[in-house]
Amino acid sequence: MKALLVGDIVGKPGRRALTDLLGGIIDRHRIDYVVVNIENSAGGFGITPKVAREFDELPIDCFTSGNHIWDKREGIAVLEADPRFLRPANYPDGNPGSGLYVGETAAGIKVATINLEGRVFMKPLDSPFEVADRLIAGLDDRVRVILVDFHAEATSEKQALGFYLDGRASAVVGTHTHVPTADERILPKGTAFQCDLGMTGPYESIIGMRVDKVLRRFKLHSPGAFEVAKRDVRLAAVIVDIDESTGKARGIERLLLSHEES
Repeated sequence: MKALLVGDIVGKPGRRALTDLLGGIIDRHRIDYVVVNIENSAGGFGITPKVAREFDELPIDCFTSGNHIWDKREGIAVLEADPRFLRPANYPDGNPGSGLYVGETAAGIKVATINLEGRVFMKPLDSPFEVADRLIAGLDDRVRVILVDFHAEATSEKQALGFYLDGRASAVVGTHTHVPTADERILPKGTAFQCDLGMTGPYESIIGMRVDKVLRRFKLHSPGAFEVAKRDVRLAAVIVDIDESTGKARGIERLLLSHEES
């Protein structure tokens, strides 16, 4: 089977690119399962019910997120209403939503998606390593395909989790930094890995935001609102070819596609 994992959707430009390009990618590459990170999809920060309804119209099987999933209060209702919308599993108990979703392909292949957040340069959450152990151990034996979105800052922490789960997860891919990395590979025991998928959004920007707004923050060190940029919009993703009988990855291909209307 083939899984498509799409990097952080940033604002309306990212949503438009996903809407316009996703169907063609699925048809051209014969994709069986789609996972999309949506934590920056509503104005660059968080999710809203309205934006979630937009995604509902697309052929997406699971939605992952990260630290910005909490940025819009109305987005909490999305986590509570639909189990396909995940938040990182290593947030403390008592938070709404879940960090694990088990779906299946049209052919009936069960697929587990696990969402985790890093701790280096981020919040002191529960250990993503220990939480991953627990979630994987709790899966039904029939679930062989396991996809992990590790929303983390440090490449070293992402690589560490990749090797830690090598042979137990079909793919471990990083999100959060919005910069696609050129290190896609199959690890020794059969796990597909890439440090960061990159963002689906405007690349004439500073990680998706207008350059002038971000430069002002860096120069003056005073508060100022960010704004999603608009130009050079691209979709960033990977395609992972997986042996569904073993859960091992056979290949990984990096995508960075231009949205021609941008």
